[in-house]
Amino acid sequence: EAVAAEWMLEFACSRLCRHFAEQSGAEFWRWRDVAQALINGLSQIPPHQKKRVYLCQLLIRIAQGKSLGLQFENDQRISPLESALSFWTLLEMEENKLEKLHGDIRRLIQIQIVAVYMENRYFREAAEVLERLFTDSESDKPLRVKLATVIRTKDPYVPLLQSFNYSLLISKIQSYIKLFLKENGTNFLIQEATKHVVSNGLEATALLNRPVEVSETDESDLETKQRFVLIIILLRDCLDSNMKFENQRVSLNNMQNVGNNEVSFASSRRRQRWTPTEDLKLKSGVMEFGVGNWAKILAHGNFNNRTSVMLKDRWRTLTKMK
Repeated sequence: EAVAAEWMLEFACSRLCRHFAEQSGAEFWRWRDVAQALINGLSQIPPHQKKRVYLCQLLIRIAQGKSLGLQFENDQRISPLESALSFWTLLEMEENKLEKLHGDIRRLIQIQIVAVYMENRYFREAAEVLERLFTDSESDKPLRVKLATVIRTKDPYVPLLQSFNYSLLISKIQSYIKLFLKENGTNFLIQEATKHVVSNGLEATALLNRPVEVSETDESDLETKQRFVLIIILLRDCLDSNMKFENQRVSLNNMQNVGNNEVSFASSRRRQRWTPTEDLKLKSGVMEFGVGNWAKILAHGNFNNRTSVMLKDRWRTLTKMK
C-alpha cells in the first residue's frame, strides 16, 4: 500500500507540473487535490520523495499567491507566497546546483510577496513582511533597500514591480519544472511498477517490456503507460489485500473529489497519543523554524502520522502545561 501511494504521488506530481501553466484549468486543480491528499496521507516523507513533495507544495501556493485571504500556515500573517518561499528554501537545501536559477526565483518570490500586498494597498503589511523576508546579510541589502523605497512610494506600478512581475515568476518556475522533470522523471515509476506487476503474476504487455526514454515527442505515450500500470497495480492491491480506497477517500472513481477528504485523513489520526520523542521533535522544530511554521517543521521532523494542524494544537497544549 505504501509503495503504491508513493507511485501515485510521483504520477500526481508529474501531472501537477505539466498543468502548472494552465492554472485556471480544471486539470491543475484536480491534480492539486490528489497530490495534497497523498502528501497528507504520508506518515513521513521518504528521503527520495522530499524534493517532489516540496515542489508540489510550492506550485500549489504559487498558483494561489495573489489570494491574500487564503491561509496555508497557522500564522495568519503568512501569505501564500511567503509560505511558498519556505518550500522553495527547502528545495534549495536539497540541491547543490542551479544556483543562478535558484537565486532568480527566490528574488522573484520575495518581490512578488511585497507586490501582492502593494496591489491590494496593504502598505503597512508590505513593510512588515519586508522585515521577515530579509536578513542582515550584505547580499540581501540591495533588494531590501529597493523594496523599502517602493513601499514608501505606495505605488504598486513602479518599474521594479512591473519588470519583475508575476508572469516572470511563473515563467522562471516553469523553467525549473522542466529541469526537475528531466532529472527526476517518472522512469522509476514505470520500471518498478512493471517489475511489481510481473512478480505478482500479472501479465505485462509488450508496451512495458522496453526501457522508457522520455522526450517531448513521446510524452503522451509515457502518460498512457503510467495510467495503465497504475490502474493494474491499484486494482491488484484492492483485490489481493482487500484494501478499500473508500476508507482513505481515495479511489480511481472519485479521485477528482479527493481534496474534500483531507479532513478524513486527519480525523483518523487524531486519537493517537503524542510520545515524548514527538514532543521533543516538535520543540526542536519550533526552536529552529519558529512558532507558526508548522508545514516546515512537519517536513523536517519524523512525526508519526501528524499534520500541520496537529502540530499547532500540540504546541498550544505544551505551552499551557508550562
